[in-house]
Amino acid sequence: MFLIPGLIITLYVTEAMSAVLSSEHQKEIRRYLYNHQNEDGGWGLHIEGPSTMFGSVLNYVSLRLLGESPSGGDGAMEKGRNWILGHGGATLTTSWGKFWLSVLGVFHWSGNNPVPPEVWLLPYCLPFHPGRLWSHCRLVHLPMSYIYGKRFVGPITQVVLDLRKELFRDAYDEINWDKVRNQCAKEDLYCPHSFVQDILWAALHKFVEPVMLDWPGSKLRKKALDIVMQHIHYGDENTRYICIGSVNKVLNMLACWIEDPNSEAFKLHIPRVYDYLWLAEDGMKMQGYNGSQLWDTAFTVQAILAADLIEEFGPTLKLAHDYIKNSQFLDDCPGDLNYWYRHISRGGWPFSTVDQGWPASDCTAEGLKTSLLLSKISPEIAGKPVETNRLYDAVNCLMSYMNDDGGFATYELTRSYAWLELINPSETFEDIMIDYPHVECTSSAIQALASFRKLYPGHHRKKVDNCIIKAANFIESAQRSDGSWYGSWAVCFTYGTWFGVKGLTAAGWTFRNSPAIRKACDFLLSKQLPCGGWGESYLSSQNQDSEDQLKRRRQQQRILFPSMLGYSRLKINFFLKHAGQLRIISLGGKQAQRTHTKRTQSCTCAHQSIHSAHHYRRD
Repeated sequence: MFLIPGLIITLYVTEAMSAVLSSEHQKEIRRYLYNHQNEDGGWGLHIEGPSTMFGSVLNYVSLRLLGESPSGGDGAMEKGRNWILGHGGATLTTSWGKFWLSVLGVFHWSGNNPVPPEVWLLPYCLPFHPGRLWSHCRLVHLPMSYIYGKRFVGPITQVVLDLRKELFRDAYDEINWDKVRNQCAKEDLYCPHSFVQDILWAALHKFVEPVMLDWPGSKLRKKALDIVMQHIHYGDENTRYICIGSVNKVLNMLACWIEDPNSEAFKLHIPRVYDYLWLAEDGMKMQGYNGSQLWDTAFTVQAILAADLIEEFGPTLKLAHDYIKNSQFLDDCPGDLNYWYRHISRGGWPFSTVDQGWPASDCTAEGLKTSLLLSKISPEIAGKPVETNRLYDAVNCLMSYMNDDGGFATYELTRSYAWLELINPSETFEDIMIDYPHVECTSSAIQALASFRKLYPGHHRKKVDNCIIKAANFIESAQRSDGSWYGSWAVCFTYGTWFGVKGLTAAGWTFRNSPAIRKACDFLLSKQLPCGGWGESYLSSQNQDSEDQLKRRRQQQRILFPSMLGYSRLKINFFLKHAGQLRIISLGGKQAQRTHTKRTQSCTCAHQSIHSAHHYRRD
């Protein structure tokens, strides 16, 4: 629920709203925001979450910028405003909320903790250099530092002036902006600032920023802003203006407009906005990514092959194979990869589309594994297999992701230390500062390399063997005391345990010779529901506690798709209908087309969807 507001504010301050979003787009976005307003009047971080100041302020502001009056929505706007004021007002929003309100002109920049662009001028050898951060964190910080460094404020319209009155308990001109920098509503405070961080921000705010705003410090700031803008343009050009995700997409778009409102870069950003918009029965929303096409395609193919339905789905397999081949990266990004803080790309696969420009370790593994499976099928059915040299490139790319501890992170090697979380400025998101190794990524890598080793036993055999052994040891070391694994990329312990077991078995471990696998089986059996299936609440991920999940999941179920516990045993027609609530209808050309079904809750043993009880607004 925090993605759409960034787009709306960006389009508003650049005066591009009507050019990008038609009246029907705007209507559907309003409907979506109203449909997911909580009963208490606020909005959460996501559609199932309790109300937060971050979600409530930004979504209320979005509705106002989309033309809703303070009394609109049949009383919904008033309820939203009452929630905000009743919980302390917009001064208690998170740092991201403060940033966007400052861009709009509804918050003063001095009420923000600094995001100095000068950190990009520091030597890379420093462990806190932004080039060492997790790619998503780094690429959000990059344009934020440019916008902060410019102290950009959009046009002060009547709506902006009205919002200054609507969102705060105190008169706007009487707010002590320095005092509110570190204030945050208790509903939002998932990851409190450390004492070290508060000292750091205070020092930067009181002593460094005043120097950078006047000569000669302003010369250093200009140099830093120029460097930052170079990196923004490089990122845009190498993702065809999609960017790694929607958060930095709209920030990059705004930075390009601030640099030059008539720039070609800003114009090229506009058509790629639609890559992130998604119309469903509850209205128009914005995705965090431009889709999951490669990921979904790979698992769908694996399911068809596991169910031995090759003849029934021959045309589907051929189209899927074409998409997988078209989605592999054939070259690295241009230029000096070290200067641009990029990992190698050649041989990798993305989560979504090749245009998006970012290969990931687990996506590379699943792309490789699926390509190997399809190579065993007659070319008359599945098409020509991926060339051997491209498979070798994939293996090289995949093994390049392994860290010294045997774990695989997402887009790059882990470049710094976990203690950087001490300066994590986000009150809402935890463990975002570095690219941590994950059991899911590590498991996918083992499975792909083991499959490759069977078909190509002579290619870098020692390296492949060592990689598999080290990765399996990492997975074993990451197992929790109750036998589960924490899954970072879905909900959560059932998902993580599925990957943990699959990785260990691919490495040659069995129920008989592996205590880790026996513990994992005991864990899964202990969480089985009376109906015979498995389900899990999103609260697992938030609380990182699996012990009491049986009670929670009966109260609020958010089910993982059935294939996670052995999709090869399910009927393929059920899988194609219900897997992940997504049906692939066309896989030809460069981009898969997808349709999403209604958000559902399901039980793995029932083999059916149970539609959500939500009654969505139609107007």
